[in-house]
Amino acid sequence: MDEARARDVLAAAGVLPGAAADARLLALGENAVFAAGDLAVKVGRDAELLERARRELAVAGWLAEEGVPAVRAAEPEALLVDGHPVTVWHRLPEAVRPAGPRDLAELLRLVHALPAPGFSLPPRELLGGVERWLRLAGDAIDPADASYLRERRDGFASAAAALTPHLPPGPVHGDALPRNVHIGPDGPVLVDLETFSADLREHDLVVMALSHDRYGLPDEAYASFTGVYGWDVRAWEGCSVLRGARETASCAWVAQHAPGNPKALAEFRRRVASLRDGDETVRWYPF
Repeated sequence: MDEARARDVLAAAGVLPGAAADARLLALGENAVFAAGDLAVKVGRDAELLERARRELAVAGWLAEEGVPAVRAAEPEALLVDGHPVTVWHRLPEAVRPAGPRDLAELLRLVHALPAPGFSLPPRELLGGVERWLRLAGDAIDPADASYLRERRDGFASAAAALTPHLPPGPVHGDALPRNVHIGPDGPVLVDLETFSADLREHDLVVMALSHDRYGLPDEAYASFTGVYGWDVRAWEGCSVLRGARETASCAWVAQHAPGNPKALAEFRRRVASLRDGDETVRWYPF
């Protein structure tokens, strides 16, 4: 889905007071996110994401009831427009500063203290999107690389199912990165709620460990995260399993952008090569 297609869907949805052509594009990935006035609209890549969009709205309502600072829905139902899920949100005020690891840790402490909501949350299907992302990559990637990632997916899925957690399982954000925290005038707010799950709390903590090990997060920034949260997941023997699963998923996620983006293809090849070589020192770059 490119920007033009997303704007066509936005126009057909009719959820904005003004013209869709005037909306500002904030992000373009699995969702296109547009902003206009005091609203933000997410347009999903395909109909397979409809159930996830519905769950994200339920999560937003639950977090509001629990008093957790998070993005709030402006409309209670997800629409399916021309095969794309569409959800409408209250637009957040302009950020007063970038979010940091300690801001994320504060919000995760709140989320990880919550009991299960009154509706069902799925397990964290970290590897669940691998097949779809590889399918979207098509012929742009080497079939041998796709096969390799499928084998890794199956192996880490089995290993993750056998883990003994250190923390009590429960609700998790699922994609716990500072980019999913917005610092408004009233403080940190959690955004991008679509991967909320009920699973090992360690899933949320491994993300930052991987940010440190693969993406160049400085030692002091990682220390601020573990210090505020109160525990370093790297002390847990299961860390390498969840890290390996997330690396596999991150590789496949980049693959879906390879058909139309040479930079994505280059980054995909870098990541796959480092996994094949077992070299954990190779730097990965956000995409």
